[in-house]
Amino acid sequence: MDLDAVRTFVAAADAGQFQEAAAELAVTQQAVSKRVATLERNLGVRLFTRTPRGAELTIDGQAFLPHARELLRVAERAAASVRAGRRPLRVDVISSRGAAAGLMRDFHRVHPDIELGVVMLFEIETALATIRSGAIDASFRAVAMPGRSLPEDIESVRVIDEPLQLLTGPAHALAGARSVTLAQLIGHRIWMPGVVPGTEWAAYYDDLVAEFGLTIEATGPNFGSDALLDTIADTPALATFMGGRTRLVWPVDHGLRRIPVTDPTPVYPHSLVWHRDNPHPALATLRAHLAATAAGHDAAGTWTPGWVRPR
Repeated sequence: MDLDAVRTFVAAADAGQFQEAAAELAVTQQAVSKRVATLERNLGVRLFTRTPRGAELTIDGQAFLPHARELLRVAERAAASVRAGRRPLRVDVISSRGAAAGLMRDFHRVHPDIELGVVMLFEIETALATIRSGAIDASFRAVAMPGRSLPEDIESVRVIDEPLQLLTGPAHALAGARSVTLAQLIGHRIWMPGVVPGTEWAAYYDDLVAEFGLTIEATGPNFGSDALLDTIADTPALATFMGGRTRLVWPVDHGLRRIPVTDPTPVYPHSLVWHRDNPHPALATLRAHLAATAAGHDAAGTWTPGWVRPR
């Protein structure tokens, strides 16, 4: 059903004259007559009766009027739900416990008036496709994987470098260390079942292994962070890497240790990714907030893969 015709019908019904309806809609009286005639033809009924005083609703017109008003209200709500500035800013944070989620929580504390929609997408290809479709406004990613560039219509800016820490159980050989160097980790089994080949974090750890001779195992099913923490706590031979800004909670009797890694400190680069033509005003506010709160990148004594852009 043509919403312009429905809108014209409602305007004519309220005005009682096609001429006044035309003035209100900024169209000609002939256009009003044509729209109403088209609507009547589609419905198969007469909606108005012409009188010397103007146009009066027929019985069918009276019956249709409240439904016509509801059609216009529904159409306006539908448009508002996707109109920039009239809907939540939708951002992919990958996981609820990671650094990106923390950045968005900080943003929400500073800008509580901005309505947010937070989603968690696993693969970068899915995130990019969802950004390009308009289903989300932005995503946090490492973006610059080797041999893979962002589409031309996608923008990105590096927002935070997250240092990695070693997570061990209480009986691990390094559990008592105040810090460990990458060289000290050679020969130790670092278990990371959530690292999936083809993802940006897999590319990151592949380069870390190649450069420093580490042993990272991604074997076994990934049952989530709680199961990972249970296994690390109970298995002296295993440790894992964890982002320094990753929020974790575990039972007191686990006795887990978070140990800084040094010489150099591997840092994971998080970037904000968005479509260059996205008009949502809150997206600009988010980018300004991240720019104002971001620390410097590629600090002395840190390491990132060579394919990470120095931004």
